[in-house]
Amino acid sequence: MVVFLRDLLRYRAEFRIGLVLVAVVLLLSVLANFSPYPPDSVYVVPPDLPPSLTYWFGTTSRGQDVFWQLSFAIRNTLLFGGTVALVSRLVALAVGLVSGYKGGWIDRALMSVNDTFIVIPLLPILVLFYFVMRDRISWLMLALIMACFGWAYDARLIRSVVMSLRQREFTQTSMFSGMSTRQILTEEHLPYVLPILFSTTMNNMVWSIGLEVTLAVLGFTDINIPTIGGMIYWANQHTAMVAGIWWWIAFPTIAVIMAFIGLFLLAVSVNAHIDPRSRLWNVGEAL
Repeated sequence: MVVFLRDLLRYRAEFRIGLVLVAVVLLLSVLANFSPYPPDSVYVVPPDLPPSLTYWFGTTSRGQDVFWQLSFAIRNTLLFGGTVALVSRLVALAVGLVSGYKGGWIDRALMSVNDTFIVIPLLPILVLFYFVMRDRISWLMLALIMACFGWAYDARLIRSVVMSLRQREFTQTSMFSGMSTRQILTEEHLPYVLPILFSTTMNNMVWSIGLEVTLAVLGFTDINIPTIGGMIYWANQHTAMVAGIWWWIAFPTIAVIMAFIGLFLLAVSVNAHIDPRSRLWNVGEAL
């Protein structure tokens, strides 16, 4: 894995750019720990002030410092995306490894469930959950619900890789040497799947963050928890653009676009790097 990351940094400019963008967003989220204001406090600063040396990103109509509020919002948004990606990756990895290696009726049963989750329309389901459980749905519950629907595509991708690995000579050797199924999957097959897992994790974070922002802007989440979508929701409620308070929407939008582009470039660079044709091209350039 260390060699893989080293090669990415050496050969992939898009990986380096994505890493810088994600690092900037992460730094902003870390600064939330040093905020002088609680995240849910309002009217702690003068409202509607433009960006200045005192208030770098200006203030909102709710009397909040946009810079510090944005640090809380991007932290919560990244945590949300990371939680969805982590839980869904665990499910996708387990289903993909077992289905691809075992084959037979186990593969058919798991893929039947997998295909069911693929065709379910997620946005109407999430909106329905919100209206049914409006007073009880929490940040974590929403993340878990999204994770339950975000693993199916990637499980199929992992399955296809494992089905190919199952036919390799080293797999047959491992079986004849007495290794258990768990050992073969974790020690022999998992290293081949990790680059794909990393790439799909980045893509899943982009998907989950985008969906959370959409739901929050529409008011279908807990808008009292600072998130990027929540900031835009409150800006729309106070007609910020009409009132000329452009910074209230501009800076959260820029932050989430940086996160999107950074994660997308990381995913694209990993996808390109694990493509054998692309790797041969890079080796030829290095020579």
